[in-house]
Amino acid sequence: MKSLFITAPLSTEIRQSEKPTPSSEEALLRVRRVGYCGSDLNTFRGNNPMVALPRIPGHEVAATVERPAAAAGSQFPAGANVTISPYTSCGKCASCRRGRPNACQFNQTLGVQRDGAMAEYITVPWRKLYGSQKLSLRELALVEPLSVGFHAVERGRVNQSDVVAIFGCGAVGLGAVAGAAFRDATVVAIDIDDGKLAIAQRAGAKHAVNSSHQSLHEALREIAPDGPDVVIEAVGLPTTFKAAIEEVAFTGRVVYIGYVKSAVDLPTNLFVQKELNILGSRNALEEFPAVIRMLEQGRFPVDDVISLVVPFARAGQALAQWNADPAAITRILVDFDQ
Repeated sequence: MKSLFITAPLSTEIRQSEKPTPSSEEALLRVRRVGYCGSDLNTFRGNNPMVALPRIPGHEVAATVERPAAAAGSQFPAGANVTISPYTSCGKCASCRRGRPNACQFNQTLGVQRDGAMAEYITVPWRKLYGSQKLSLRELALVEPLSVGFHAVERGRVNQSDVVAIFGCGAVGLGAVAGAAFRDATVVAIDIDDGKLAIAQRAGAKHAVNSSHQSLHEALREIAPDGPDVVIEAVGLPTTFKAAIEEVAFTGRVVYIGYVKSAVDLPTNLFVQKELNILGSRNALEEFPAVIRMLEQGRFPVDDVISLVVPFARAGQALAQWNADPAAITRILVDFDQ
């Protein structure tokens, strides 16, 4: 079978690989669609410290069951279309013992710490599969990144009485927008791109703030005079990390999804004065079914989020195109059927 490898920074190659053989606990999947995310772009750039090259990227997957797992019984039969949870967990570390395997100390995400889904076939433990008879393949390929945003909403304990401000309207930020709206919260999307803000409004944001030409503080105070009850940061910049603390209401909740690559000078006095709950959010836990329900209800602008669809033969070129003009692309989808 064919697989795409990132062989070195800014270099890719399609190679022949051996078709995997599943164990009794695994299903053999024929890959149909794979989405690229920011971690794949960072790997291509050579800036992902969790990745050793060469590496097969990809963990946002839509696939068809080629050979069912023997241990799965009648679940996920041959021909079923599925998506997957791409994470592993050791079952022994502190996170796993606390029932939060999404933050496993020894997690190995598909396409990051281990070879991913940019291949014609993969094997996956059947308990990591999620199916829907209603969703298209492109919708199934969006479930995982949206689940990461949904998980941040769960970490922030968002409810319908909350005003939730979300920094960043990339795919993960849009997942947080959709997740908060799915809980009937009042959602404020914040970005510097009017196009992305328009998509966020179609995903459920009631308000949109372009912080490049609006006063963020004044705009938020017009919407929530005391400040947002919850702020979710999905950008990963020092300025937005700091703004989250400054703008959130007293006794509010701040959830960080983004990674900042440099040290951040935070106003720690506000941690105490506001008595804040400051939370990290990693991967996803039990959010996959909720995302699937949301998509089945047609409550997310799927086609607006996917900027580019390419055949597998052009998967490497698509990474180079994204690297050359990152602002122009929200999501790339690789179509193995073309």
